[in-house]
Amino acid sequence: MGQLRDKMQADLKIAGYSQNTRRRYINWGRRFAAHFMRSPAEMGSDEIREFMLHLIDEVALSPESIRAARSSLRFLYMVTLNKPVEIEWLPVPRKPKRLPVVLSGTEVTALLDTVRGPKYHVILMAMYAGGLRISEACTLEPEHIDSKRMVIRVCGKGDKERYTLLSERLLAHLRDYWRHSRPNNGYLFPGGNAGAHITDGAVRAVFRKALLATGITKKATPHSLRHAFATHLIETGVDVTVVQALLGHHSVRTTQVYTHTSVELIARTKSPLDLLSTPEGRILG
Repeated sequence: MGQLRDKMQADLKIAGYSQNTRRRYINWGRRFAAHFMRSPAEMGSDEIREFMLHLIDEVALSPESIRAARSSLRFLYMVTLNKPVEIEWLPVPRKPKRLPVVLSGTEVTALLDTVRGPKYHVILMAMYAGGLRISEACTLEPEHIDSKRMVIRVCGKGDKERYTLLSERLLAHLRDYWRHSRPNNGYLFPGGNAGAHITDGAVRAVFRKALLATGITKKATPHSLRHAFATHLIETGVDVTVVQALLGHHSVRTTQVYTHTSVELIARTKSPLDLLSTPEGRILG
């Protein structure tokens, strides 16, 4: 995309998008241009429609990826190219209502026990202990760990900061990891390149291997550890608004999905059929 890429990069920075989001948007713009071997500045609604159908029918991307592609192209044409007429028509893909994949406590324990590398073990443990997204865990810095107040300062989506729990068990593992590794490039979990943090891809690869090693058949991803964090808190009686704050959700409705995935909570609820033959059954009239 050449100069257009640089302009889009600048526009995304001005708009306040995070580094990860900027990278994803640029990548989608690059894929769009590569598909037609032309600059997006020379294309319009016809090419956008063809590209989106290509992603749906031929590439068979997930609904989440389709929405990401749409958002990226929308920014490219609405802001960087200043051609809103070419993109305004593009409908918003319907979001399927699916319950998240939640790992049980036993499964989380098995996964963590399988990971032998100290760095990856602690990263995955942090994701479950604090409900962190994979990008939030990878970009943690030593000063984000507040052992006096027992909280972790998290830089979340859109550079929005929040605090989440610092588990005593996690703190012990972090201290042990720090004593042996002494990371010194500014990140708690440095990557292979100088001054860089560990990549999402490296953590995903370790998670996939651990999943295979434990024999867990659920379609779990590292994000399933965040789902497990929320669900397990709700199962232990933590108020949903507290869980909302810990996860950094804008709306409590987003967090309430975990009340539907809580098997423990469902199992503790009495069926009205069982109440018919009890004194409590009188409330049914």
